[in-house]
Amino acid sequence: MGNEGVVGKSLLLGAGIATNTSTVLFAGRGFRIEAQAIQDEFARSDAVRSILLRYIQALATQIAQSAICNRLHTIEQQLCGFLLHSLDRLQGSEVVVTQELIASIFGVRRESVTTAAGQLQEAGLIHYARGHVAVLERVGLERRCCECYAVVKNEYDRLLPHEPEEPNARLTSLGPRPLPAWNEAAVARWTPQRVVEP
Repeated sequence: MGNEGVVGKSLLLGAGIATNTSTVLFAGRGFRIEAQAIQDEFARSDAVRSILLRYIQALATQIAQSAICNRLHTIEQQLCGFLLHSLDRLQGSEVVVTQELIASIFGVRRESVTTAAGQLQEAGLIHYARGHVAVLERVGLERRCCECYAVVKNEYDRLLPHEPEEPNARLTSLGPRPLPAWNEAAVARWTPQRVVEP
């Protein structure tokens, strides 16, 4: 799920079976781990357990905030947040998604998404054509979205901080967070250290 998440959280929480389904929204790469292998690692490694539980906490925040957002904020604000969250997890500045899919995610009619996308396009923030949304001005989207995007992004950044980029890496506001190597040393760097008082 994005470049920091997992599918199958119910297994880690002891439920044994999944109570929901997962749908791939955007093309990309994924890694499959046998259920028993991840359960063993979850039980054995404090670092792996910590990062997976922190991801689940960040996801819980995102789900709760989405419920609030869908109830209180405009379709345009929700669309801005959706595009920004998508860009945080994708390469480049384009999101390939249909208005029908966005409408089904938001639980609204497609015409509502068409109107909101049209307003963002008229403002020069996006260009939308045949299921391709090119974000032209990310800062403008950030200004027009509601506070929900920042709440969720801040929680992910707090719980799952990404590794610093190489000194010579090209900086871009549209670039995704780097996908770190999945090993014990990398996970340990993200794990808060316990301070033992004398």
